[in-house]
Amino acid sequence: MQAHRQRLTAISTEELNKDQHRLSNLTFDIAGCHFDLSRQRFDQHTLNDLAALAGEANVASLRDALFAGEPINVSENRAVLHMALRGGAPNLATELVREIEAARQKLYQCAEAIRSGSWRGYTDKPITDVVHIGIGGSHLGPELITEALCDFTAASPKIHFVANIDGFDLVTTLRSLNPATTLFIVASKSFSTLETLENARSARNWFLERTCNTAAIAQHFIGITNNIAAAKDFGLAEENLFSMRDWVGGRYSLWSAMGLPAAIAIGSDNFDKLLHGAAIVDQHFAETPLAENLPLLCALAGLWNYNILGCQSLAILSYDQRLRLLPDYLQQLEMESNGKSVSREGEALDYTTMPILWGGCGTNGQHAYHQLLHQGTSAYAADIIVVAQDQMNLPHHRNWLNANALAQAQAMSDGWIPQSAQDSHRAVPGHHPLSMVLIDELGPTQLGALLATYEHKVFCQGALWNINSFDQWGVELGKKLAEPIYRSLSEQNSSGLAYDTATAALITKLKSPKT
Repeated sequence: MQAHRQRLTAISTEELNKDQHRLSNLTFDIAGCHFDLSRQRFDQHTLNDLAALAGEANVASLRDALFAGEPINVSENRAVLHMALRGGAPNLATELVREIEAARQKLYQCAEAIRSGSWRGYTDKPITDVVHIGIGGSHLGPELITEALCDFTAASPKIHFVANIDGFDLVTTLRSLNPATTLFIVASKSFSTLETLENARSARNWFLERTCNTAAIAQHFIGITNNIAAAKDFGLAEENLFSMRDWVGGRYSLWSAMGLPAAIAIGSDNFDKLLHGAAIVDQHFAETPLAENLPLLCALAGLWNYNILGCQSLAILSYDQRLRLLPDYLQQLEMESNGKSVSREGEALDYTTMPILWGGCGTNGQHAYHQLLHQGTSAYAADIIVVAQDQMNLPHHRNWLNANALAQAQAMSDGWIPQSAQDSHRAVPGHHPLSMVLIDELGPTQLGALLATYEHKVFCQGALWNINSFDQWGVELGKKLAEPIYRSLSEQNSSGLAYDTATAALITKLKSPKT
């Protein structure tokens, strides 16, 4: 790989694209999405060796184990079968298929009842506002879908999302709402997530303070969880609970009942199309030879960029305001999945895995961080996402937006070197690897396909790096450390609790009277 890197250093992307077969080999059309990898900084010889690496990493056999429901989440001994929720996992047991279909019908019946107004609050008024309380995987996906597919959403009810433990998030959301017409969705797979439970308790208190009616909770609170007993103990009615399976990871749960707020927003027919778009990609990933397999080629491009070219940053640049939340969603999907330092066998890695993923929306970044992208010294890769059409009927806006997207891709890839040394400050080196995604229109089928492609890319990269992409033990330490600190901040006497010097000093400062 290093020999390939040295060989390709002085070759421009335009020179690479003179290969008459390159464009056809590195472009893919699937479910209304056009993926163009032709600006990646490798040639066919490099790609052949990368494919050989995929063979050595047993990507094909791990993929087959994924779809067969084998416990590939080795640290928790769990299967990973979120594809089953969208009809993308073949050869499922008949009973499991029936369970999935029954759960989906319950989800759709609930969503349509709320959308149509037949779900009534305790004063017999229809629901006008839905407040979804979750965080992480139970929050990022549903909010992304709801905002991205705003052209398909109903005017009522209005969907609100609350995630942050910062009380400002909840208080400002509730400030203008009427408890008689507000429905809360409490989404937590474990039903023990601190932020979600604290916000849910505060929401329940807000509701009871204004209604003085505990019986009304059944008409105004829904739970989505794998811990039904804990949800019932919280006070939620069993008929208003949606269950989660342990083989659905949080960051892959938007296809499940966790997608309820999105189903309410866009309707069950459109949610079905979202699932269908993802299932098309599932079939492609499961059945297409590795040399022509889009998610694997995306993963190989990523490995080449991060481990060989030294790109420690991946920029997700969405040229459509509706995809504003895509970088946030992908940060969890990719960095929580593949931000690992030990192998599947528990051995320390001697190579890097996941780069920092970040991003922005539209032309805003061109007047800010694009300066660093074009003339800075950091190596990075980029995914630029473009939507061909929208429903705004402002053709000049869309044409200018897409013109800027294509121009930025050209500048990042090809750069520009001035003729005169006196103008060296204007030089843009270029040679940055990037992929383009052109979506014909931002509909549910296309969005489902886009998200599923990223999901399977993450899986392939985990296989290539020999890591478990389906656990997240790194987030647990901070939660554990926060509990005694909370007690110290809440109590006058925190003796007996030992902290490092800096933490102890900050606790004292926080508890000191304001001077």
